[in-house]
Amino acid sequence: MSEIPPPRMIEAFDHPAGSVARTVPGGATGWKGLLLNIHIAPAASYEMEELQQAHCVAGRGIEGDRYFHGTGTYSPKPDTREVTLIEQEALDALNRNDPPLQGGPIHLTPGDHRRNLTVRGVPLNHLVGRRFRIGAVILRGGRLNFPCKYLEELLGMPVYLPLYNRSGLNCAIERGGVIRPGDAIELVD
Repeated sequence: MSEIPPPRMIEAFDHPAGSVARTVPGGATGWKGLLLNIHIAPAASYEMEELQQAHCVAGRGIEGDRYFHGTGTYSPKPDTREVTLIEQEALDALNRNDPPLQGGPIHLTPGDHRRNLTVRGVPLNHLVGRRFRIGAVILRGGRLNFPCKYLEELLGMPVYLPLYNRSGLNCAIERGGVIRPGDAIELVD
């Protein structure tokens, strides 16, 4: 198999949202989170596979994932998408129908939401343009991940509105390494 060149991405701090956030003091501090789950898919629309550890490669993504190979649905779009995260708290809220934007509770497992990492206790919306650590790996928050109709079609569930503004964070990998569920997550900057 020939090596596929990495997709063209905009560095987190070069993205318009990240470049502004980098120069503005503030944001959430003093938190400590936890990595709960790791998932990858080998290509667009493939079922997500759960991993007990993942090798994160700086400037590329998680080995074996569709965005590492440039075969993800949004790979042609130049954006930071080396690794994507979502908060377990957002999934818990959907399960409670909070806020009630759909007909009732929506149960999404960590493999359903199509993000690579499910985390707890991490204020993802505050990490645009910020550096943070998962185990020994350092990530830079690029831009917030917005829900899409594509996800609704894949899942057959009305998740677009309930996930709006809490659909996760797209990140770049600044320092690679191996991550595992249970790794601590903390702010670097």
